[in-house]
Amino acid sequence: MAASEILVDIVRSGFVEGHHRGSVVAMTAAGEVDWSMGDADATIYPRSCNKPLQAAAMLRSGLDLDGELLALSSASHSGEPFHLEGVRRILASAGLDDSALQTPPDYPLDEHAREDMVRAGVARSPIAMNCSGKHAAMLATCVMNGWPVESYLSPHHPLQVAISETFSALTGEPVAPVGVDGCGAPLFSASLVGLARGFRALVLAPAGSPERRVADAFVEAPDYASGSRRDESALLRAIPGAIGKAGAEACYALALPDGRALALKIEDGGPRARPVVTAAALRRMGVDREPGVDGQALNATGKAPLLGGGIAVGELRPTF
Repeated sequence: MAASEILVDIVRSGFVEGHHRGSVVAMTAAGEVDWSMGDADATIYPRSCNKPLQAAAMLRSGLDLDGELLALSSASHSGEPFHLEGVRRILASAGLDDSALQTPPDYPLDEHAREDMVRAGVARSPIAMNCSGKHAAMLATCVMNGWPVESYLSPHHPLQVAISETFSALTGEPVAPVGVDGCGAPLFSASLVGLARGFRALVLAPAGSPERRVADAFVEAPDYASGSRRDESALLRAIPGAIGKAGAEACYALALPDGRALALKIEDGGPRARPVVTAAALRRMGVDREPGVDGQALNATGKAPLLGGGIAVGELRPTF
């Protein structure tokens, strides 16, 4: 991302002590680039931003999920008890249990859930890993189609081939390169423009279509799509009808119900800068001032104070 720009200033006690660089693109309801900063056409790994598109591919392949469990299949969940219970429900629907998961053992993302597990002496587990909802849905899709479950993470598996084809169709771009994500699943690449295009395809799809079912699931169950204490779910609750998904290395994509969309990546992967840039981009799009939108709650997701002696002495400040 050689053409990335400074998107965030790190301001402490009135002094700019550093920056976060990155790229961001906003698309109009008609699907044209409205504005961008940095290089929105560069190929990136969107990481878990890909999950809603992967879920749409699984629905196209016959997966039968809707509502909260479909949102969970698209999630980087927090590992709260209701998330783990939902993953087990997805697995049980396919006649499977936790042992089929090939996610690496982990503790929950959510601080409270993680501390509860540590206090209880519970070890890291595959189901607590934030991608276990996606993996459970992948396994259920395999069972439904009679595909082998042991090799479901191979990029040559029929499941991953089908996901790759749908991902390419929704982003409008060829998938190259293909990597390995943190959870072990194949990781498909796209540009920020392609990623925003893919999210537009979800919200604009006809009612009842696989793509629209994913969008509806995010609207219906934002806590299942991330976590009850996450900025992601707070943002979706603030913007009726919106869908959004964060990914590792500070990626994010969002689509509004009218087809406007944005996608971004912070170059250094610093997660603290992602919500700051997201809120700033939405303000530039005028979303915080639109009827029905809770502008105060939207802007609150982009607040990132810097502490000194336990009190706020600075902030991460967007440059646009």
